[in-house]
Amino acid sequence: MLSYKAPIKDIKFLLEDVFDYYGHYGKIPEYEEATPDLVDAIMEECAKFCEGELLPLNQSGDKEGCTFNEGKVTTPKGFKEAYQQYVDGGWQSLSHPEGYGGQGLPSSLGMVKSEMMGTANWSFAMYPGLSHGAMNTIHEHGTDEQKELYLTKLTEGVWTGTMCLTEPQCGTDLGQVKTKAEPNDDGSYNISGTKIFISAGEHDLTDNIIHIVLARLPNAPAGTRGISLFIVPKMQTDEAGNVGEHNNVTCGSIEDKMGIKASSTAVLNFDEAKGYLIGPENKGLECMFTFMNTARVGTALQGICAAELAYQNSLLYAKERLSMRSLTGKKFPDKVADPIIVHPDVRKMLMTQKAISEGGRAMIYYAAKIVDQIDVAKTDEEKQIADTKLGFITPILKAFLTELGLESANHGLQIFGGHGYIKEWGMEQIVRDTRIATLYEGTTGIQALDLLGRKILLSRGRSLKDFSYEVLSFCKDKSMISSNPHKRQMNKFIWPLSKAIANWQQYSFRLALKAKNNRDFVGSASVDYLMYSGYIVMAYMWAQMAQSAYEKLAGDVENRDFYRAKIKTAEFYFEKMLPRTKSLAATMMADPKTLMQLDEELFSFL
Repeated sequence: MLSYKAPIKDIKFLLEDVFDYYGHYGKIPEYEEATPDLVDAIMEECAKFCEGELLPLNQSGDKEGCTFNEGKVTTPKGFKEAYQQYVDGGWQSLSHPEGYGGQGLPSSLGMVKSEMMGTANWSFAMYPGLSHGAMNTIHEHGTDEQKELYLTKLTEGVWTGTMCLTEPQCGTDLGQVKTKAEPNDDGSYNISGTKIFISAGEHDLTDNIIHIVLARLPNAPAGTRGISLFIVPKMQTDEAGNVGEHNNVTCGSIEDKMGIKASSTAVLNFDEAKGYLIGPENKGLECMFTFMNTARVGTALQGICAAELAYQNSLLYAKERLSMRSLTGKKFPDKVADPIIVHPDVRKMLMTQKAISEGGRAMIYYAAKIVDQIDVAKTDEEKQIADTKLGFITPILKAFLTELGLESANHGLQIFGGHGYIKEWGMEQIVRDTRIATLYEGTTGIQALDLLGRKILLSRGRSLKDFSYEVLSFCKDKSMISSNPHKRQMNKFIWPLSKAIANWQQYSFRLALKAKNNRDFVGSASVDYLMYSGYIVMAYMWAQMAQSAYEKLAGDVENRDFYRAKIKTAEFYFEKMLPRTKSLAATMMADPKTLMQLDEELFSFL
């Protein structure tokens, strides 16, 4: 059976020492209640719920899966009771506005909660997770009446939400959306069409589900310029939120999936379902990006959840599994063989898992602070600055961390050997559950095109310049003797990081020049460029963690081994993982002609 203990020590290290969350909260009047004592209490209680209630349902939920019968979906045994505990515990309302029944705590604290839940049971976490994006979209673009009706119920958790984007014919190309929206005299719209791959689209956890749906108005422009956004509840409701008749939203089937089997992925049919416009006409895709960016950061978190769960279980197994002797002599002569953790290859996989989970967690929590800044921005300019910063790193977070999460999961299965391939240990489930993370909310390739095509080339690299300035300022500060007593120890991180940032800027400029002459360079280089960028961003996180660890060790601190381990893991990352950028640089700068020169009919001779 899978094991999980919430990594509270590591989370607190990031909140308190690396990113100074309490200084950050202290500058925001809305978050003055987020004191260390309160946050610690929340984390402890959340850990208990996740370890005691959600984890035991992880493998049983995978084995049972969701069941479909005449349009109704039943979640696995224990899910409905666990969801009620989740609602009763106030977890859904934790980081939502007080005006709609929330507790008003920071979004970044909600991310801590989401990490624990997602690691303990990703399938379960998806049900309330989809609600979060729907709530953000309604809060950002809805009318006051829409906010009062829907946000109150969604915040309480008695209703859940979804995002309904794609259809059978369009996949990622949402310009092909065909769902129709016909206006009614009362200001509502009749929504008709079919949506696929709708996570949490139908279930038995709540009596109503609020769907956020892309559809076309009559005579709307073709392509993405003619898409509008609508709120379509599963059940019709009155102004007081009382649930009435069925709203002609039916579940046609649920997908028989590779993983996340306890999360229902529905095909939804809208047959003149009553919907309500949210945001301006024909601006639905722009409004939906509020939802999509939220979902993409949440999906990035799935990569870290998988990495953490795989690492914790791999480490336990590697300490206990006996096989062969160490190459440098017996380490446990009283045993028939040494534990496999003594072998360098196993160590490499474990250290890689550790570097991914802890470095990725830092990337997520770095982004979570920016989300807080967006939430409390007082002016449009403040909000735009923070939103642009988050928009730059979002594709890196989503694609890079899910790819590395899958790598960590595969390392876990490998460490378990043949036992990893057997269901009872749970390692193969982590691999299956995690595989989808590189696909939904925009594949790695889509995220890569967004990063290189839009965030770098179209904006002429402004966001990269801003991020580079931040990193180089950190490097300059930590390399000055007067401001950093740990200068000598930090040089092994500062100089490689500074060089990597300079190379990142140079390669970006060179790709821009190449793309002017051949647009295929963008598609050819984009995924390698994104992964290249991700390793540098994670290096920045590890450099910050190493600096914080040195600072703690310079004082009178307990658990000194924790901080020593941070430094040693940072050294591993810089020596064994950051060099991956060298091969990525070579491939991303290579001419795309070898990709494009083979004629289609020559791909196969069957």
